[in-house]
Amino acid sequence: MKNVEQITGLQKAAVLMIMLGDDVASIIYRNLPERDVQEITREIASMDYVTPDLGVKVMEEYYKLSKTQEYITQGGGDYAKKLLVKAFGEIQAAELLTQVELAQEAKAGELDSLRRADPHQLATFLEGEHPQTIALITAHLETRQAAELVSLLNERVRADVVRRLAEMNQFSTDMAGKVSIMLNKKLQSVVKGKQRGYSGLKSVAEMMNRLHPEMQKTVLETVESNDANIALAIRNLMFTFDDFLGVPEASIRELISQLDKKILATCLKGASEDLKSNFFKCMSSRAADMLKEDMEVLGPIRSSDITKAQQEAVSVARGLEAQGKIILKTAGDEEFVV
Repeated sequence: MKNVEQITGLQKAAVLMIMLGDDVASIIYRNLPERDVQEITREIASMDYVTPDLGVKVMEEYYKLSKTQEYITQGGGDYAKKLLVKAFGEIQAAELLTQVELAQEAKAGELDSLRRADPHQLATFLEGEHPQTIALITAHLETRQAAELVSLLNERVRADVVRRLAEMNQFSTDMAGKVSIMLNKKLQSVVKGKQRGYSGLKSVAEMMNRLHPEMQKTVLETVESNDANIALAIRNLMFTFDDFLGVPEASIRELISQLDKKILATCLKGASEDLKSNFFKCMSSRAADMLKEDMEVLGPIRSSDITKAQQEAVSVARGLEAQGKIILKTAGDEEFVV
């Protein structure tokens, strides 16, 4: 095997896995992308012998880079430079900071990979992390993916994450990069100085609309116990199937014309009598009778299927509202006028 200065980063990673041993390496493997695992494994398989001297040097380099990343996470570049100069000298400190910066820049654009991640894997990966870290990661996700991730979180942290999301107006990609380093996960890159907007309350309300009603209730009650104003603001931006009771008849008629009839029948199967009547009165007598027959034909339905259908109806209604075709009301009885 060559000297440490003559081998590639991939070869260094393979040497490091060998030096760390099977138990530790397997833990690291579980937090790496599948492609990286395959490449490192192939490199390990191609190695014949790692000299003790090479192994020690790779471990030393890994230690120094780890400390560099740790210092950057704790206090930024200036803080890291100060500590690194004290520990390793001016020249090596500059080299370490440059190496970390280049590695981050090389990963530019990998933030989009979050949106391809499985929420179950993300939930497992984020287990035990600080709620602010989880909120930051969740803010990068699409609404449907974010809702699934939040529903999988431990009940003790779920409401805290939702509250932090609601309070989040924007975050720097620099801070997101530091979280990525801290988690030792190649989730994203750092683009200095840029800011990404995050419409906290609106995004949280849309996410909450996709959670199961019982989970909605529990999360909002917990948020309310910590910050009543945040909870009220979220409620005022949320719209649930029960809120159709206060929607104008013209909007209900437009929604009925756009909804799949089976979905509508499933929605109303689990609705209150008042809400059913509200829909029926927006239809002709014949259409209402046909819908009632469809509901009877469905027979017993699982509550989860009803919830899914109602969420679909709300999603369609939100789409029609965005197009200016209907007017909805919030839980606070204020109309959205489009």
